[in-house]
Amino acid sequence: MSEDIAVTFSVNGEPVRARVSPRQHLADFLRETIGLTGTHVGCEQGVCGACTVLLDGVPVRGCLILAAQAEGSVVETIEGLSARGALADLQKAFVAVNALQCGFCTPGMLITAMDLLAREKSPDRARIRAHLSGNYCRCTGYQAIIDAVALVARGEEAVEAVEAVEAVR
Repeated sequence: MSEDIAVTFSVNGEPVRARVSPRQHLADFLRETIGLTGTHVGCEQGVCGACTVLLDGVPVRGCLILAAQAEGSVVETIEGLSARGALADLQKAFVAVNALQCGFCTPGMLITAMDLLAREKSPDRARIRAHLSGNYCRCTGYQAIIDAVALVARGEEAVEAVEAVEAVR
């Protein structure tokens, strides 16, 4: 049996010091050790994208990264991004156009979409679709998700339209 490894890194702006199993995945550490259950574990093979988190600002699959590999890094989860308002426009758009159903894929979708919008000012629908292609959704059929990201990509007028739709509901 292997010995635990001491790790220190930041999660959502808070320092974390822990002892982890050398084989514990980051997603499991986030969920089981520190109670951040917004990072979902789906396929456990890096295919579905449900466990997507930011590691030093780059989207990664939490099921493919060992917690020990996060040593000295900055990890951001859906909880941290939501709390600081980084996803507010995307969240509003997802709700307004019904881009979520069961919600299992939503955290990974939001993080991946936020990454795209941070990298590209005005991605078209084809680019949005390509960037989200590594995130699976079994409920929505993707059209509403792409609509939501496209809405936010179009800018403030589109976000105001989303808020108007919400006000009528």
